Amino acid sequence: MKKQEIGDRPRFSAENRGLSPISLLLMGPTASGKTAVALELAARFPVDIISVDSAQVFRDMDIGTAKPDRATLARFPHRLIDLITPEERYSAARFRSDALAAMAEITAAGRVPLLVGGTMLYFKALLEGLADLPQADPEVRAAIDREALERGWPAIHAELARLDPATAARLKPNDSQRLQRALEICRTTGRTMSELLTEQQARPPPYTFLKIGLLPSERGVLHQRIAQRFEAMLAAGLEDEVRQLKQRYQLHADLPSMRSVGYRQVWEAQAGLFPRAELRDRGIFATRQLAKRQITWLTNTLKPEVFDCLDPILAQKVMDRVKSLFA
Repeated sequence: MKKQEIGDRPRFSAENRGLSPISLLLMGPTASGKTAVALELAARFPVDIISVDSAQVFRDMDIGTAKPDRATLARFPHRLIDLITPEERYSAARFRSDALAAMAEITAAGRVPLLVGGTMLYFKALLEGLADLPQADPEVRAAIDREALERGWPAIHAELARLDPATAARLKPNDSQRLQRALEICRTTGRTMSELLTEQQARPPPYTFLKIGLLPSERGVLHQRIAQRFEAMLAAGLEDEVRQLKQRYQLHADLPSMRSVGYRQVWEAQAGLFPRAELRDRGIFATRQLAKRQITWLTNTLKPEVFDCLDPILAQKVMDRVKSLFA
């Protein structure tokens, strides 16, 4: 396809198509090349990028989240990055609300939302909707956090198992964020999360989605990319970034920001939980495990149109698929 300059982009009109507004979803495991493909699409089509990344929402966490650099963001702004501090928490429900608001603004401007990332739970929440669960209660959450510090998260898990066995059965004893939310609902409503999820119907969004998944034809090559990427993060100063975050914010190891892959391993190394010499291998292993989970989500749940992320002409093939949407 002939490259089109910014001023000569194809135009899109949902009204002319007689369909719901279109939205593009570009999904893939870490190191699959999502950002590069997204930037190619943004250079050729009237799309605006929305990040779907549970770690890029945190300010000052740049190296370990592989955020685009300032020059890239100046040319291709990304929505839903740098939203909160590493001390705060961000949920799938908030993502869905924020994403739909951003999508509505983009569509109203006659452009197409391009959602790009690897947080598959967020994609699922967007596509399938979420039950209308009660708002967070900061006081109850703080109380649960205090109890967890005193008794440990496995004890919180045991309490949840008594109150809401169905939810506890699908959560690990150290899944602090989800355990906190489930117990919070029990304490604030007197009902269980599993009951509320069963009763309430999800609300799918008013869009026609083109789901594009970038998956590796050879898992070993993706593993090599992951190793190179984590090594590059260490060389770029990931350990110093974590030290600076500790100085700037009131952080602890159970916060979602510090449980992110890469940050968690650096935190544990700096805390002396394992020798510094093991950091590289532990970080690479954790990232490969993350990629495995992402691939499972894509294959079994989200089921996009699949493109080989190792294909040397990947971007061209994706653009050929997308161009049919534009007049």
